[in-house]
Amino acid sequence: MSLTYPSLAAPSRSSLQVVHRNGPCAAKSVSKPSHLQILVQDSLRVASLQEIVTGVSRGNDTLLLGSQVSIPARSGLYLGTGNYVVTVGFGTPRRTQTVIFDTGSDVNWIQCRPCVVSCYRQQEPLFNPALSSTYRNVTCSASACDQLTGSDCSGTTCLYAVSYGDGSSTVGFLATDTFTLTSRNVFKNFIFGCGQNNQGLFGRAAGLIGLGRSRYSLTSQVASRLGNIFSYCLPSTSSSTGFLNIGKPLASAVRYTPLLTDSRAPAFYFIDLIGITVGGTKLPVSVTVFRSVGTIIDSGTVITRLPPAAYSALRTAFRAAMTRYALASAVSILDTCYDFSKVATVTYPVIKLLYSGLEVTLPATGVFYVISSAQVCLAFAGNSDSTQVGIIGNVQQKTFEVTHDNIAKRIGFSVGACT
Repeated sequence: MSLTYPSLAAPSRSSLQVVHRNGPCAAKSVSKPSHLQILVQDSLRVASLQEIVTGVSRGNDTLLLGSQVSIPARSGLYLGTGNYVVTVGFGTPRRTQTVIFDTGSDVNWIQCRPCVVSCYRQQEPLFNPALSSTYRNVTCSASACDQLTGSDCSGTTCLYAVSYGDGSSTVGFLATDTFTLTSRNVFKNFIFGCGQNNQGLFGRAAGLIGLGRSRYSLTSQVASRLGNIFSYCLPSTSSSTGFLNIGKPLASAVRYTPLLTDSRAPAFYFIDLIGITVGGTKLPVSVTVFRSVGTIIDSGTVITRLPPAAYSALRTAFRAAMTRYALASAVSILDTCYDFSKVATVTYPVIKLLYSGLEVTLPATGVFYVISSAQVCLAFAGNSDSTQVGIIGNVQQKTFEVTHDNIAKRIGFSVGACT
């Protein structure tokens, strides 16, 4: 059995050759994460985001706290990471680096020679700042150092340190260099971290590009030329290509809902989720259930997290509409799974996410998380308590062009932007 997704048209843009994570271009030596590993890492990330918002510690885990340009984006699975990656350039002359992009992060960084402490194996050669004529370390007296959370000094050189929810971390020199999005979009004095001690679950990616709302993120640093607006389309499979677009959205028909700012975590993108429908019927859940905790839209979280009352209602309604199919065992956080191995065609209830002034109908790729044909799960999970922030994960964003407009303070959706 295989789920059949609707054919989707891609916008006109330049794109790179598509490679499958296990295809001929994939690194043979890298260990691809299993679905269970992806879900476990996802839970760690969610816990970290929720801790930042609520300020409530999880316990023993250690944490440190215009114009447009479009570049191809693809699933990071073939690099051994469950996130999405793009290829950009650093230095003069330009050195190509494949990096994760993440709306929940602010600091840009890549691994750098001489790797004073530790560097993991990556796809491209390590960036060597000694070979770039435009590379400069940031001094401790610079405002870029003083205003960076987690910065420190080694003599007169500024150091950065970032730790992620899954235990991964990077420490190194805060630096500036020439940054290349495309041949027509080159930026001087781009602030980034030159990692000298990098450990964790980054797979073969060279580092990370942050798309958060602080001054250090990619979008903030290029805003004077391209505008503080970006969009992306996350492909539905690892054999498809999406895009990351800096500047006005590629689609002409974009529907918007307000972008909210929460003082608890001003760098995150909050969205006003107010309800859900299943099979055309709105769930009997008060809007206050959603608004009392808030909802983040995040490219790095995989599975959408809902307040317990909302998820319970969703699960009940979905199961009631799926009684013709055999239940399968749960996996990790996914407790509503089905065995479709002997089914030729699957009929499922349409799920719509209701935002303020906007309804988003999810395609099959936004409803199901496929472990195998014998284990296909509802791609939502409930938070452990009603005080935790909700999160719209990347499964529910796939194939949409999702626009983050920091100028007009709005989030936009355009259907069928990639496959």
